[in-house]
Amino acid sequence: MAKIGFIGVGNMGGPMALNLLKAGHSVKVFDLSKEAVKICTDAGGIAAESATDAAKSVNIVVSMLPKGDHVRAVYLGDGGAIAAADEGTLFIDCSTIDVATAREVSGAAAAKGMLMVDAPVSGGVGGAAAGTLTFMVGGPAGAFEAAKPILEAMGKNIVHTGASGNGQAAKICNNMILGISMIAVSEAFVLGEKLGLEHQTLFDIASTASGQCWSLTSYCPVPGPVPASPANNDYKPGFSAQNMLKDLMLSQEAADGFDAETALGKAATELYKSYVSGDGEAADFSGIINMIRES
Repeated sequence: MAKIGFIGVGNMGGPMALNLLKAGHSVKVFDLSKEAVKICTDAGGIAAESATDAAKSVNIVVSMLPKGDHVRAVYLGDGGAIAAADEGTLFIDCSTIDVATAREVSGAAAAKGMLMVDAPVSGGVGGAAAGTLTFMVGGPAGAFEAAKPILEAMGKNIVHTGASGNGQAAKICNNMILGISMIAVSEAFVLGEKLGLEHQTLFDIASTASGQCWSLTSYCPVPGPVPASPANNDYKPGFSAQNMLKDLMLSQEAADGFDAETALGKAATELYKSYVSGDGEAADFSGIINMIRES
């Protein structure tokens, strides 16, 4: 069993850390939220005094942080996790951030002779709790093999995407597809309403025809057809509109930086900006159907 330092045990990181504890690992946790830390310590975790402390005297450091700036602050510099960690420590960053930051931090770890992977996730809070996340893992083959047993305690699908930063690339491309498809499904249901189609009727047809997609069959944005979707719980977030907007903005930053044309991605980003600045700030991303309906 490994000694693990876990930095960032909030809505996503917390359940992930709990699954590592259930697997029998020793887990030292740090978060700015004392309540989040307490959930983990009540389950057998050890509280760290700081992010730097979480990286000391462990075999592996796992992080789940909001932004690239936070990842840089935690890992880099004389007081960062890379400098504080013991020789041979493996770093696993599960944050969803920009590709450039992922490659910069991995490069800093490699310069110290350390292994590191970027391993953003898909599956939301439910997947984190159930241990069924998909990990998109970028980094050297040796680092991937070292990280895989730890990731398997938190997820179901562990995919090596290639070099450092490629995990982030896969995540933002995937979520650009998701954001675009949710808008398409939402527009179709609103049009169907205006044309007199029942929600269930449209679902029964589209879910078995060429319109089938995950946004429809697993996360339907109208109440009824998919009982587990947030539409049946007043659009309380499983994956928030704010997080969708963050990922779409990362996709557009990457598109601009690498000279890629993503017209639908750009349009989806603008629509989610409008939704988050309005009624969607605290809602699930599928709730964008309400803005589409009202407009």
